[in-house]
Amino acid sequence: MTENLRLANSLPLEGIRVLELGNFIAAPFAARLFGDFGAEVIKIERPNGGDELRDWRKTRGQTSMLFRTLGRNKKSVTLDLRSEAGQAAVKKIAAQCDVVIENFRPGTLERWGLGPDVLTELNPDVVIVRISGYGQTGPYKDRAGFGSSAESFAGLRYITGEPDRPAGRAAASMGDTVAGLYGVIGALMLMLQKAKGIRHEGPQTVDVALYEGVFSLLESLVPDYDAYGMVRQRTGGQLPGVVPTGSYICADGLEVVIGGNSNSVFVRLMKAMGRDDLAADESLLTTEARAAREEELNGAISAWTGSYKLTEVLDLLDAAGVPAGPVYDAPSIAEDKHYLARGMIQTHEVVIEDKPEKVRFPGVVPKIPGHDGEVKWVGPELGEHTEEVLRDLAGLDAEEIADFTAGGVRA
Repeated sequence: MTENLRLANSLPLEGIRVLELGNFIAAPFAARLFGDFGAEVIKIERPNGGDELRDWRKTRGQTSMLFRTLGRNKKSVTLDLRSEAGQAAVKKIAAQCDVVIENFRPGTLERWGLGPDVLTELNPDVVIVRISGYGQTGPYKDRAGFGSSAESFAGLRYITGEPDRPAGRAAASMGDTVAGLYGVIGALMLMLQKAKGIRHEGPQTVDVALYEGVFSLLESLVPDYDAYGMVRQRTGGQLPGVVPTGSYICADGLEVVIGGNSNSVFVRLMKAMGRDDLAADESLLTTEARAAREEELNGAISAWTGSYKLTEVLDLLDAAGVPAGPVYDAPSIAEDKHYLARGMIQTHEVVIEDKPEKVRFPGVVPKIPGHDGEVKWVGPELGEHTEEVLRDLAGLDAEEIADFTAGGVRA
């Protein structure tokens, strides 16, 4: 009974070891998900400077909060992958890992002697997640690719923003994080197959293209073009043909997003607004009919929200069963009781300049039975775990580790 209880309360990926050879966001985001649920994640960084993300979006200290967020639960090891000594050490580490995640341009690992064939020869069961701009095959495979160009190539940027302005973007690296999610899903599928005794010939590789992850989220963008001749354009905060849904200004100048686009919810929304005439208008009980009267309906909703404060609008819509949410900024999120109740805001001590400071970080997703995941520590200092990993996994003794330091392979 005690053993069963211990197993039930353990993190689901305990005992899994992941080697992260990535930089920036896509591969690090994927590896973070493994670490959130108990996997040992070993992150290889350049000796001089480490992951470039350490320098992103910071105004104080040496390491950005973006890196602290994506680097949580990871061990930082500094090795020069361009050197023979660094490559040899990585091979020894990879031989004892379940998953290797990388997001270099196709061919980079092969040039370093660390391609899938080599890693599989060292470790036949290893799953290799490869994330790149355009994938490992196809005419564009050798092109450099970041999340921004992937979002553009996939069609997302074309339909994002106001119709009279250049293409907009979400102010977060959506292309990278979506690719990271697909990388984790692919790795877990191959690991599940392995557990069932199923194995394909050759390296067990997950090939994720940044643009394909984004394109997969765009619903019927291309089918609508073929079936209806519809080329979707930028429509600001509205979804074309989905009415009413969008952002509306309240009396206190704050914004609320309302989704009243199903027939039953539309009726409830109109009744909550005191517009029984529109609620009773059966001609509005189709998507096409509401789209044809979009300006009229949005005008009515805007007039109503403009008569109440945001909190009042939310209370009225909640009582009516109408999906709605405030347009939150960072301070609002950090203090919201629902975020706090579900553990989505977690405080950790971080040395930013000279002394530890309390900083609030995002929690773990998803919630699962037995354990919700855990943030043991936020992103580590550069090379913090180098000696530990080289000793325990690469099998190097103190003198050999010192040679790494002297040779500039280790920070």
